[in-house]
Amino acid sequence: MTAVLGGCGLTGDSDEVTLRLVAADYGDSKANSSQNYWNELVKSYEAQHPDVHVEVDVYSWNDVDRKVREMVEAGDAPDMAQIGAYSDYADRNLLYRADDVLSIPVQADFVSQLAGAGQVNGVQYGLPFAASTRVLFYNKTLFSEAGVTPPKTWEELAEAAEALDAKGVKYPYALPLGAEEAQAETMQWMLSGGGGYTDDVGTYSVDSPQNVTTFTWLRDELVAKGLTGPVAPGKLNRADAFAAFAKGDVGMLNGHPSLMKMASDKGVKYGMVTTPGAEGESQNTLGVSDWMTAFRENGHQEEIGDFLDFVYSDDNVLDFSREYDLLPVTTSASQVMSTAAEDRNLKTFLDELLLSELYPVGKASWASVSADVKKEIGQAVTPGGSPREVLGRIQATAMRAGSAE
Repeated sequence: MTAVLGGCGLTGDSDEVTLRLVAADYGDSKANSSQNYWNELVKSYEAQHPDVHVEVDVYSWNDVDRKVREMVEAGDAPDMAQIGAYSDYADRNLLYRADDVLSIPVQADFVSQLAGAGQVNGVQYGLPFAASTRVLFYNKTLFSEAGVTPPKTWEELAEAAEALDAKGVKYPYALPLGAEEAQAETMQWMLSGGGGYTDDVGTYSVDSPQNVTTFTWLRDELVAKGLTGPVAPGKLNRADAFAAFAKGDVGMLNGHPSLMKMASDKGVKYGMVTTPGAEGESQNTLGVSDWMTAFRENGHQEEIGDFLDFVYSDDNVLDFSREYDLLPVTTSASQVMSTAAEDRNLKTFLDELLLSELYPVGKASWASVSADVKKEIGQAVTPGGSPREVLGRIQATAMRAGSAE
């Protein structure tokens, strides 16, 4: 990884421009680091645009949001940043609008759910870059040995977990509510119980009756009965749960597309079904998008726009999505992927994307609410814990943060 270079703007001849992009790493090794993807893309772009140079610095997801925040606070914002959230920068008027930098065809091509999630007060600032949805993964071998079939309801999920537990499965159901990505597992369960982080008009409703019922059920029917494995859900991170599934130690868990390759590489035979709900298959699933942002600080509006139009061409969107088992964020690339034989394993997730709900990322308060969920939610399912009190505390944080918007 190269260090972020200070300064920006003109370089060499006065007509030349250097753009700086900070991006997140989707790879799990040096061999498939996202730096390799960006190096090839930039090489191709610069060959066609000799007066524009693009420097890309890639950081792990553990560091990239912090790195960009530090750069912005130091008055040294990059021209573009591909990160996990955008609304706090938009709220401070630091970003170009999507229609400031993208051509009309490119902006119009974003998947509608993702384009909507990129808006603040009806104006799009967040450009979706990579997307995924969640389905229930299950270990076919363990299910066969336990004599159970994939569940469609919570009750069936609990019964399957009990049967898996009786067979000595280490994690009958892996419930990762640890600090890494608790907000995802939390929302997936909220949706399956008819709730969510917000109500129909976008007001925070973390402690709604539906959400309290959902986490009470998790506490009593899974955690208290020892069906979630040897690590307390509040201490179990998503990456560790995925790794345990790939080792054959997990009966079932909510997962996104990258788990397919992890499991296949380890020889785990898996299946995927719609997330079970309280009374039947969940009508809503979690959709997640990461975001490209364009900062105003250095100018370069025209050059940024031209480069981003290139980034969002079908070939480049498909190359990235296929390299990292993610979903395309454009309608045209999604249509290609939905019919291509090489992408048949992703079709389940593509279908889910059209019905998915995303985090309330358009709220500037979401970053602090998400952080609070990561810190608190595991306590809701501990034996003797109070879902009502824990969700109530998170709701109070959400309302305080939201009142400033």
